Amino acid sequence: MEKIIGIGNALVDILVRLEDETLLEQMQLPKGGMTLIDEARQKRLRACMEGLKVEQATGGSAGNAMLALARLGGKAGFVGKVGRDALGKFYADNCKAVGIDARLLQCGLPTGVANTFITPDGERTFGTCLGAAATLQASDITPELFEGVSMAHIEGYLVQNHELMEAICQTAMEMSVQLSLDLASYNVVAADLPFFRHLVQDYIDVVFANEEEAAAFTGQRDPLEALRAIAAYKCLAVVKLGSKGSSARLGDEEVFVEARKVPVVDTTAAGDFFAGGFLYALDKGASLKDCLNLGTLLAGYIIGVVGTRLPEEEWKSLTLTLSKERGFK
Repeated sequence: MEKIIGIGNALVDILVRLEDETLLEQMQLPKGGMTLIDEARQKRLRACMEGLKVEQATGGSAGNAMLALARLGGKAGFVGKVGRDALGKFYADNCKAVGIDARLLQCGLPTGVANTFITPDGERTFGTCLGAAATLQASDITPELFEGVSMAHIEGYLVQNHELMEAICQTAMEMSVQLSLDLASYNVVAADLPFFRHLVQDYIDVVFANEEEAAAFTGQRDPLEALRAIAAYKCLAVVKLGSKGSSARLGDEEVFVEARKVPVVDTTAAGDFFAGGFLYALDKGASLKDCLNLGTLLAGYIIGVVGTRLPEEEWKSLTLTLSKERGFK
């Protein structure tokens, strides 16, 4: 198995469970979305969080996907930027502990944080202060980053830096590395739609989207029509349907898998773990249905805990289940 790398924002998740949506309304954070905030707004947000129970975990969409892939036994890497601070060390130490080959660049800004607010329905809303992560730039992308790599999984949040995204895509293409893109957030897609479509048209091999992101990208509210519209770009299209399941299409092949019936505690990283499982299976040469099944399996486990710290006993249970799944032995 060749290495799959994630490229994205190296963030530390600050996880907070809310009793209602008052704080989201107060800070003007659209429920279920990701909003970028500056240092001043971050300070106001942290003041509003005083007295609330806070948990800390490594985060970032691409980083979460690589965490899942690494815990499955895959060869995972990650490229991002952190600060020379305690949170940066926390991020690096966690990558090492789980077997991710992290190539973390550093700068003088603080390590980025994703303030993650979990409402009683399990939905998560992000107020993200990128800090050092925002300084990842085109000049940081070199051919050496793609040596021994079969695929690079990019989070859509990076699309706001057009020069960086072009550098990633062009360098990967020169190194014969396939590209996977997670559309990341419906409001991010809507704000930069022409560039998203350019990337998928000209570079991307695999596209991950949830229903809202797929609708924002295609203009199709029906998930099946949106799936087909994405696949028309001659890529492998994957649309996640939450509790209704997931679907994938490549060429004329189209498959659907139902979601697993599990209690929802926190949807943080559900889509990321889904992508990690899907890419692991895809790299193993599994069928589209088996890829969806593995993504669904991982997503079902991670929504049962807060954040991305799946207990060791849960990983053992997942590995046992995985050993019984056709195509993943």
